[in-house]
Amino acid sequence: MKKQRGFVFRCTGCGHEDPKWLGRCPECGEWNTLVETPVAASFTSGRSGGAKGIPPQSFPLSSIDPQEGKRISSGIGELDRVLGGGIMKRSAILVGGEPGIGKSTLLLQAAAAAVTKGRILYVSGEESAGQVRMRADRLGIGGEGIEICCTGRLPEIETILEAVKPVIIMVDSAQTLHTDEAGLVPGTVNQMKYCSWELISWTKEHDAALFLTAHVTKEGIISGPKTLEHMVDTVLYFEQAASGGNDGDSRFLRAAKNRFGSVDEIGIFTMGEKGLQAVADPSLLFLVHREGGLPPGTVIAAVLEGSRPLLVEIQALAVPAKGSMSRVFSDRIDSARVSRVAATLEKHLNLRLSDHDLYINVAGGIRITEVGVELALALALYSARTGIPLPSGTAVAGELSLAGELRPIRRLAGRIKAARSLGFEDFLGPIDSSAEAGTFAETAGLRAVGDLKSAITTLFK
Repeated sequence: MKKQRGFVFRCTGCGHEDPKWLGRCPECGEWNTLVETPVAASFTSGRSGGAKGIPPQSFPLSSIDPQEGKRISSGIGELDRVLGGGIMKRSAILVGGEPGIGKSTLLLQAAAAAVTKGRILYVSGEESAGQVRMRADRLGIGGEGIEICCTGRLPEIETILEAVKPVIIMVDSAQTLHTDEAGLVPGTVNQMKYCSWELISWTKEHDAALFLTAHVTKEGIISGPKTLEHMVDTVLYFEQAASGGNDGDSRFLRAAKNRFGSVDEIGIFTMGEKGLQAVADPSLLFLVHREGGLPPGTVIAAVLEGSRPLLVEIQALAVPAKGSMSRVFSDRIDSARVSRVAATLEKHLNLRLSDHDLYINVAGGIRITEVGVELALALALYSARTGIPLPSGTAVAGELSLAGELRPIRRLAGRIKAARSLGFEDFLGPIDSSAEAGTFAETAGLRAVGDLKSAITTLFK
């Protein structure tokens, strides 16, 4: 092959390369960022050309062994649920979250609990080996089968990867990775893309799995290039519940992208002295048992988070608007959905809400996006506006149309079963053809209604 130049001048900001030094980068316009950098030697074999010079080959789909796509259990049920059943081999998983929320703790606990006979490499660019050991002792982790590497330099990490040959790689974090080939400043866009791609390529070639943690911006999105989210197979967000009855100890793990599973699943943890603990019965986090019944504006809703039915408490408050325009305050349910439900109530029940400020809250701090919460939201607004409480022991679920009709929802029988297990004998929901046919015995206690006016009449009259 033709011999390449020994040095090029690479911009530390954007990665632009130029054969000669320039005072200003022609790509990003920054001054004095071009640095003389050695060019890596050319290879006749490598990732792009196949091992030992063997050209890449294609294979018929029917000839591929399906066992190549098998999963490894992380040993943490909630994490396996969000990942779609376990850690997929040859996959890259990006975990983002606020500082101190527990990303490093989650990775260390998963490294200790993973069900595999191979070794696990934990790479920390933010902590020393002694700090990692102190955290492991606090969590009660022995560390058998876990190798620790405390560096952010990519060449050193690749050398250890070739020596250890781990089946799972934990890297904390993507912003600390750097190599001279991508510039001199760690954390730049070029550094993150180059280093992450090198690790992802090694992972897919060696039948391993990769976890990368990442910092987030003030807006709550993963910091760095958006390309990083396209490069990985799964993007997980670790969220903290709003402070409330659980003092903000609850953690929610959601998938924003998952090539090997659903993005609707949610993992629920509590943070304690021994680290993250999976929540066996999530509904207990979001419900408060009262002796005197529910106050006005409070409704128990049966919603779905992925395949799991949850019972949550929807709270509504309606007060006269302080200005000429009414406002909606809702951070756990989309404010556009609240406005649409309020408009439906005003149209079909003549309940004036346009001159009131509406406050919506979900007890426990969980964010609800499922359509089955709309009937509960409408009943909470009606109860808050009229001051009439709902009957105790009643749970509701249903999707509300603009015509005031209640549409069928998914897994109605599972919602009713979950409500009964927590002592809610009365369940109000939409008319379900399968329930009318007697297909599900679990729906025997359902009070089915066809529209919003019938729901209000059934509960409040």
